[in-house]
Amino acid sequence: MFKEELSLVPHLPGCYLMRNKDNVVIYVGKSKNLKNRLSSYFQREHTGKTMMLVREIDHFEYIVTNTEMESLLLEINLIKKYNPKYNILYRDDKSYPYIELTNEKVPRLRIVRRINVKKIKNNLFGPYPNVGAAKKVVEILNRIYPLRKCNTYEKRECLYYHIGECLGYCTKEVSEDKIKEMKSEIISFLNGNTKILTDRLKEKMLNYSNSMEYEKAKEYKDLLDYINITTEKQKVDLSDNINIDVVGYCAKDNYISVQILFIRGSKLLDRNRNIFPMVGDEVEELSNYISNFYSKNVSNPKEVLVPNIIDTDTFTSAFDFKFITPIKGEKKKILDLAYDNARIYFEEQMNFIKRDEDKIINALEELKSKLNLSRVDRIELFDNSNLFGNYNVSGMVVFVMGKPSKNDYRKFKITSDVNDDYGTMREVIYRRYFRVLKDNLEKPDLIIVDGGVGQINVAREVILSLGLDIPVVGLKKDDKHSTNVLLGLDPIQEIEIDKKSDLFLLLTKMQTEVHNFTISYHKNIRSKGALSSILDNIEGIGDIRKNKLLKKYKTIDNMKKASLDDLEEILPKDIAISFKKFLEEYDS
Repeated sequence: MFKEELSLVPHLPGCYLMRNKDNVVIYVGKSKNLKNRLSSYFQREHTGKTMMLVREIDHFEYIVTNTEMESLLLEINLIKKYNPKYNILYRDDKSYPYIELTNEKVPRLRIVRRINVKKIKNNLFGPYPNVGAAKKVVEILNRIYPLRKCNTYEKRECLYYHIGECLGYCTKEVSEDKIKEMKSEIISFLNGNTKILTDRLKEKMLNYSNSMEYEKAKEYKDLLDYINITTEKQKVDLSDNINIDVVGYCAKDNYISVQILFIRGSKLLDRNRNIFPMVGDEVEELSNYISNFYSKNVSNPKEVLVPNIIDTDTFTSAFDFKFITPIKGEKKKILDLAYDNARIYFEEQMNFIKRDEDKIINALEELKSKLNLSRVDRIELFDNSNLFGNYNVSGMVVFVMGKPSKNDYRKFKITSDVNDDYGTMREVIYRRYFRVLKDNLEKPDLIIVDGGVGQINVAREVILSLGLDIPVVGLKKDDKHSTNVLLGLDPIQEIEIDKKSDLFLLLTKMQTEVHNFTISYHKNIRSKGALSSILDNIEGIGDIRKNKLLKKYKTIDNMKKASLDDLEEILPKDIAISFKKFLEEYDS
């Protein structure tokens, strides 16, 4: 296989791109020896995800680079550009939160997720895989340090001023030295120095206790306990006291478990962990994971301790911080700890993962067999929802290799309010696959619609009119609204599914996912529509104020939960009071 093409590949460093028969890039890799690496895919037997990748490869390309560092940087850019499914399918694709301390005259402290690296001018700390812990830290710091809480300066003091959590920057002059002191202490704490904050908590606790305000004293004791539990008990004996990440891994049976420990101020604060099937070898997989992780993050450590299979010189050159493999001392012990964590997580998870993987593979193989298809790697499912012909919407979910690919989910607000299932199906299928053609997006191997023969025929007509060749099937429910048969083939036939089979479980999961996704969107749209109608009839709320309220709150429930102070950020006080009263009496 590819014998002639492989004979032309040089023994040089570079990147390679695997493409399928539709010319879609499905995997990007790098190697210090392209010929050896590419040959390894086609000259020996493989299992698991590597086998599935090799089966799908139609042709490959490669780009020669001068150095391994160049190939690493090129690989990062190619993965960002093509988003190949075998690179991202089992990677950690979460957007971890950061804590941001703004560089404004009066700074604010907040949680942020989506970050434009090129525009960052503020102090960032993180990432924090534990979202709850990040929120708790911000909550504690905002209680102890009276920073600005409002997005805009108001004309009078807000509730935070009256409860002592703001210095009233809107109406009062506060010395720059006071602001600098608070900012300095917060930065020190977020870098791992907890002493200043714990001293402040103790002081406040004792003051409230001495004045016999025991409930307040108990609140600060609880905060103090939280800080102590999450930091003091996780000390790591490092003399240089710098921010360090530690990478450990365990690879076996074509799977790799990766753990990244975050050490700040000689304290183990958090970790990132993941386990996924390998497509390349363990060196390539671990390198890919590390480069992907640090290319996405904007607040990085001074050092990263990595296993000896990682080319530290290449990574140090590619990023703005050091990659080191310690061979002795405390840092070696911490690296061993990261390995132990990765190994334990591997052992804990593998039984569950293999069982689920086997079920998914069995289900997809059965689906291919029943529909006479060669591939069902990417499946797109559609569901429609309306309320007596109003607020018509449709949702699309995507399953790749039998698992939900949530970044690919799409929502469609239907242009017509006529209660017409066939018209809705025709519109949403056309909009989706015209966009696929126009933007050269990846085409699915199978489309599943929620409906009977009529809906399938409408979808097939649209697909045919666009010059596409994508099979369309439907799922039919029984009297108890449970998935009963698969409608497919040409002419359309009822294909029985064993309710105890892995295929039935997978199809049911898919159907539930698309139904819940669509219903959730429908409720949101309906709530927005109702809220918009309500706001049109409130005296003192014009188009500008209405749009601000809709943008901020989105739903009636969110608006009901808003405090009077929150509403006064948009509305004058008298209108906010009357509107708040109206909302309390309104039955949604």
